Amino acid sequence: MIPIEQLLIAVSVLLLVAVLASKASSRLGVPSLVLFLLIGMLAGSEGPGGIPFDDAQLAQTLGVVALALILFAGGLDTNWANVSGVVWKALSLSTAGVFVTAVLVGWFARFVLGLSWLEGLLLGSIVSSTDAAAVFAILRSRGASLKGRTRPLLELESGSNDPMAVFLTLALLRLLTQPRDSVLDLVPMFLLQMVLGFVLGYMMGRAAILLLNRLQLETEGLYPVMTLAWALLTYGLASFLGGNGFLAVYLAGIVMGNGDFIHKRSLVRFHDGLAWLMQIAMFLTLGLLVFPSRLFPVAEAGLLISFFLMFVARPVSVFVSLAFWKMGLRHRLMISWVGLRGAVPIILATFPLVAGVSNADLYFNVVFFIVLTSVLLQGTSLPLVARWLGLKALLAAKRDYPLEFVPGRKTGSDLVEVAIPEISPVIGKQIVDLQLPKSALIVLLSRNDDFIVPRGGTVLEAGDTMLVLAGKEDLREVHLLLDPTGEFLRTALASEDEKEG
Repeated sequence: MIPIEQLLIAVSVLLLVAVLASKASSRLGVPSLVLFLLIGMLAGSEGPGGIPFDDAQLAQTLGVVALALILFAGGLDTNWANVSGVVWKALSLSTAGVFVTAVLVGWFARFVLGLSWLEGLLLGSIVSSTDAAAVFAILRSRGASLKGRTRPLLELESGSNDPMAVFLTLALLRLLTQPRDSVLDLVPMFLLQMVLGFVLGYMMGRAAILLLNRLQLETEGLYPVMTLAWALLTYGLASFLGGNGFLAVYLAGIVMGNGDFIHKRSLVRFHDGLAWLMQIAMFLTLGLLVFPSRLFPVAEAGLLISFFLMFVARPVSVFVSLAFWKMGLRHRLMISWVGLRGAVPIILATFPLVAGVSNADLYFNVVFFIVLTSVLLQGTSLPLVARWLGLKALLAAKRDYPLEFVPGRKTGSDLVEVAIPEISPVIGKQIVDLQLPKSALIVLLSRNDDFIVPRGGTVLEAGDTMLVLAGKEDLREVHLLLDPTGEFLRTALASEDEKEG
């Protein structure tokens, strides 16, 4: 048994190396999740670290808990106003798109690996979900984003397609281990999982907001403990009752993230940090679980399936699932290329290992190889493809302000960044002459990477960014003061509602 001191040293060193690797990933142009996996592989039994680890059950348990917390954090950070216009498209991608991907990859895997139909479909189901969070992490590291509604569509798809992939994987494992069951037996199972997951997720999200606002805990540090427990309770309760726990926890996060509750900003930051911890721990564990020597025998088949997934299955699933909506070819092609595979397929690949089905080792090694090639090829080429398609947008630099505003439970005001346009009529004027709404207050001014505490005599310059404390209606009036023609405001709104094409 490893002494506790050595175990703590090993865990802390791995986490620190992973954090430093995430910093280096942007300079190297390699997605951080690849570096996390490589660190785990190097620390494993066949690497220099020599840490013996082959417990698929433990890896699966950690992966499920980590994924639940990552989805909860993703839901908290989802702005419903931004994604509401693409809900049906995202749901089509996360259901029909996942199903089409699973069928096509399953069909192809039959011939490449000599599997049966059910075994091929199981492999296709395992790799059917995408990881758009990794996509935006890559784009952020290059100071880029995506134009129009492509970004919110991919964000919502990535959070909502995991439940479908999990269902298909578990359903096919059931058919393989219980041959007497038929496909028709899976229909009520699917409906029960999705309906219960949706209902419980919404109810738990609403209940969490009520509890947070009414409990009035004595210590602020207990609020993160409560939300962490609530996220795990949501997943566990939904799964115990037969619902889809991943759908429930993601929806609970969305409901909470778009509601008002005490210490909201600090809680969102806490869960964002926790999600990063879970992601690092998950990738390191999965890296420890893989044996690099077992990847070489499946390299040829893995490459063929990976290329088929990237260039055939994903594009076909996108075009089929979005066939009923008007959308330009450039956007469809971009969405097709952003079918990045992440941690979920590797986690799902542990399910056959735990279930003890035949070819379980083959599934895991092939899936691991597919994820690596997908991230390396698609991940590193994302900015280039976005530029080729004319969909690359510059990412606004995020300023770290030396203050924080925590809105009260029933306050109608918020602290918002407002940029002064280059052609604004307020340039050269003093703040006292702006005739701001009485309830609007300029709290801080950012200028040339410096911060200025504004006074009435402070003269505004082009390119200044103001931190304004005001309500929604007053903020609209502030925008109109900066640009009386309304062109700046209309441009800002149009960028969110830009039509695809």
